[in-house]
Amino acid sequence: MVESEVRRAARHRLPVRKLVAASIGNALEWFDWTIYATFSIYFASAFFPGELADINTFATYALAFFFRPLGGMLLGRFADLRGRKPAMILTIMLMAGGSVLIGVLPTFDQVGWLAPVMLLLARVAQGLSLGGEVSNASAYLGEIAPADRRGRYSSFFYISTGGAVLIASILGFVLARTLEQAQMESFGWRIPFLVGGALGVIGLWLRRNLAETEQYQQNKQAARRVPHPLATTLRQHPKAVGQLVGFTMLSTLCYYTFFSALTPFAVNNRGVGEVEVFLALSVATALFVALQYPMGALSDRFGRKPQLLAWSAATAVLIVPLSTLVRPGFLNLLVVFCVGLACYTAMTSIAPAIMSELFPTRLRALGIGAWYNLTVACFGGTAPLIISALAKAGASSVFFWYVTAGAVVGFLVILTLPETRNTELR
Repeated sequence: MVESEVRRAARHRLPVRKLVAASIGNALEWFDWTIYATFSIYFASAFFPGELADINTFATYALAFFFRPLGGMLLGRFADLRGRKPAMILTIMLMAGGSVLIGVLPTFDQVGWLAPVMLLLARVAQGLSLGGEVSNASAYLGEIAPADRRGRYSSFFYISTGGAVLIASILGFVLARTLEQAQMESFGWRIPFLVGGALGVIGLWLRRNLAETEQYQQNKQAARRVPHPLATTLRQHPKAVGQLVGFTMLSTLCYYTFFSALTPFAVNNRGVGEVEVFLALSVATALFVALQYPMGALSDRFGRKPQLLAWSAATAVLIVPLSTLVRPGFLNLLVVFCVGLACYTAMTSIAPAIMSELFPTRLRALGIGAWYNLTVACFGGTAPLIISALAKAGASSVFFWYVTAGAVVGFLVILTLPETRNTELR
């Protein structure tokens, strides 16, 4: 038996090109989403005048999140009806276009209130795009994977995400080291957004030859016969919806704590230098990427549920102690980012697998797109705004207790999940 498994493993070759093509859209989405949060410390005053520039910039960040559920519903349903491939091509075009627009926008001093309005429109396009991309790429990766390797295939989703965030962090580090503060505020912040547009062209080229999944081809007629599809996800799969919301809440808080909110919080509220933050985040993100595939393989061998329980429990116990280390000193920051992101890989490595296993094919992209993105909008879109507002009120530690509470809820929800290792998709 062992020898047959070894021979079967040796025969199986990962379709790396297909996995990269499916994941690169997600890479672009998160590259653009991350650089908005991390470079906001430089461009906030360019679009919003006065002392509330940071708050208004983060409010725009949060508002765009609330277009994610709409994008998830519209583009998710589009993917269930017309195919994963055209939906993924559309999402990458929206995101790249929004990135280029932000990179060339005039400032408030040049065109007045038209500048923040145009910034908001660009963010809305990106919000719609990201809402569709996560669900459609997750469904695609889940559907092309063999049952006993779905964790491994799923790991490419956040390998791409982590790789994109790593590029954003390194770019921030290099720009912060080579440009003066005035240069960063004048033009340096525009460079990453234009790089995002270039990545979009690469993504379109890679996705042009993707084939549709067999699961979609076999179920597209059934998808077209579903009346009131969003209501059907609630009526026929209420437990799946509740479980998706529960673990997504914690996943979202973890992501935006470590990849977005901590950077401006450390710089603006704890007196940490930008270079230290970007360098520590870059090293930790490299670790985050390196752990994705091993953790995905681990879930294929030992199961999804134990891995998720370990992640939620570790987050509940460690997040507050880690927050006390956010202060000047590279080693302090390195510990915060490395420990936090290493724990988080237990979830991210298998996220597409878990979400794909919750819904049947005829509702998969819509089910993930609507409820995943609604949860992200509520908890992720407000995370930087909450942590900034609490810090100004002198109660910054409250945010990390908020994440702890989310981890406890996530742990209890994960207890209700069935073990889906080696099971066929519905």
